[in-house]
Amino acid sequence: MKKLFVSNLSPDATEASVSALFSEFGKVRSIKIITDIFSGRCKGFGFIEMEGHEARAAQAALDGKTVPGAEMALRVRFEDPKAKKGRGRRR
Repeated sequence: MKKLFVSNLSPDATEASVSALFSEFGKVRSIKIITDIFSGRCKGFGFIEMEGHEARAAQAALDGKTVPGAEMALRVRFEDPKAKKGRGRRR
């Protein structure tokens, strides 16, 4: 299972619309679009989990692709769990 980080989503993006975009390449196991607390609109990014070979195909096809309603081209990257910030206190 691979987790993808997707950025530059349209403010009107929903879990259903993003899932439909990625489901062309395989089964979307989970999806989480980050939304604004007050307006409920997409903040422009989210996370998608897919099987490894399906995630690689989706990343290759959708990275740099412009979708309707988005101002910029999508950025699709694999989430890097090692790059998380704040992994402890500084001493």
